[in-house]
Amino acid sequence: MARKSIVVRDEKRQAMILRYSAKRAELKQMGDYEGLARLPRNSSPTRWKNRCIETKRPRGYMRQFGLSRISFREHASKGEIPGVTKSSW
Repeated sequence: MARKSIVVRDEKRQAMILRYSAKRAELKQMGDYEGLARLPRNSSPTRWKNRCIETKRPRGYMRQFGLSRISFREHASKGEIPGVTKSSW
C-alpha cells in the first residue's frame, strides 16, 4: 500500500490537471507559451501518475488492466480476469 500523503497529493494533482485542461488547450492553440509557463506546474498532464486501482502502487502498473503486477497476478491466479489464463508448455 502506498503512503497516504503521496496518494492524496496525486489526487490533488489530477484534479488540477482536469481543472486547467480547457485553459491549457486554449493557450496551446493560440501559441501563447508564456501564458502556459505561468500556469501551475501540477496542471501539466505529464505529471499524471498511473497507479493501481486497489493498492495505489505506482510501480509495475499494467495500463490494460489498471492494476499493479502484484494485484494482477493475484486476480489472474483466482481466474477473476476474463481472457487471462496461466500459460503452460
